[in-house]
Amino acid sequence: MIEARGLTKWYGDRTAVEELSFDVGPGAVTGFLGPNGSGKSTTMRMIMGLDRPDAGEVRVAGRAYGELGWPLREVGALLEARTYHPGRSARHHLAALAAGGGIPRARVDEVLRTVGLAEVARGRAGSFSLGMAQRLGIAAALLGDPEVLLFDEPVNGLDPEGVRWIRELMRGLAAEGRTVLLSSHLISEMALTADHLLVIGQGTLLADTSVAELTADGRTLEEAFFRLTGGSAEYRGETAPAAPARHEGRRS
Repeated sequence: MIEARGLTKWYGDRTAVEELSFDVGPGAVTGFLGPNGSGKSTTMRMIMGLDRPDAGEVRVAGRAYGELGWPLREVGALLEARTYHPGRSARHHLAALAAGGGIPRARVDEVLRTVGLAEVARGRAGSFSLGMAQRLGIAAALLGDPEVLLFDEPVNGLDPEGVRWIRELMRGLAAEGRTVLLSSHLISEMALTADHLLVIGQGTLLADTSVAELTADGRTLEEAFFRLTGGSAEYRGETAPAAPARHEGRRS
């Protein structure tokens, strides 16, 4: 499970995330929706220990990410597609991750087959299209066979067949009892993939509910989303003067 409590993050006078609290449980695909600049990527980076919260905390399986003994075997994530050396092959990239994470080398070929890159595994990753890079990033996330998985816009660069493959993969992982947090700007695709939704705007939680509950009044998910997020597409700090008192007690 992912547990966030009071997560807050500032960038100078700009509020990216403010007092955000939520749980993401196993056995379901939890969709993470919000306008551009709403704090989705920042939140995912805080879950992974890449950004430090100015207030609050987030735990994975009861611990902060930095406290996990073998992170790759407990949490897998795709936050950016091209996080590899362009001169390495896909196989060498994954083999290096496996060696550093205490993961059997045989697992490399397993995940390459899973994501459909087995036939190009010896080619330079730097020559990959965006869609192929996304598949390699997903392979890296799956490498340690983790119980918790985070995917930030995994369908970018994929053709319709690839988008359908992602949908089936996400649902299959959740059906195995894993915790799956999926961020995407494709609302129609989220309606087909997610079981539960976290909707944020201006870094604050707007809804924590199931897809069925959010659309129970007959609205489409897109209509419900825009009703929730109207006027919240920008960081609050960009349109309102900073209040110095808000930053007192900020962590160094």
